Amino acid sequence: AANLVKTLKKLRRRDDISPEVSVVRDIREKELRLYTDAGRVCRPLFIVENQQLALQKKHIRWLSNGYNEEGEEFKWEHLIKGGVVELLDAEEEETVMISMTPEDLENSRLQQSGVVPPPNDGEFDPAARLKAGTHAHTWTHCEIHPSMILGICASIIPFPDHNQSPRNTYQSA
Repeated sequence: AANLVKTLKKLRRRDDISPEVSVVRDIREKELRLYTDAGRVCRPLFIVENQQLALQKKHIRWLSNGYNEEGEEFKWEHLIKGGVVELLDAEEEETVMISMTPEDLENSRLQQSGVVPPPNDGEFDPAARLKAGTHAHTWTHCEIHPSMILGICASIIPFPDHNQSPRNTYQSA
């Protein structure tokens, strides 16, 4: 079953099957669930392979120019078809490890190689509570931007970190 899941995900990343197909392996129930229904909410995430982002500087350059080195048109869809960005639904998100930032990926790589990542230089960092723990992880995906975890509606709430959680829920619903 694990090989079948890997094969299906490779096919999806190569655009042999639709990027909107969700592949979920439930080990407890001994099930493989494929969701192809319309209307499922999917969100984009960067793909991480061997603790490295699949996104490279050339992809950013091609997106900003609108074309690649061969002069062919290059858009967001090409990142999905090229296996750089993957669309995941809520069910599939439960089976992956998502890094909040590329810096977390770098710190994890350093820890796996035995190097202790440098601590902050003593300055107060208001975002320090948002940083990942100090142990190495095996990441499969990375957030495009940490604010995207909340969704579009919640991302326009001013100062959500100063509100009570239910207030943010009411405002973004």
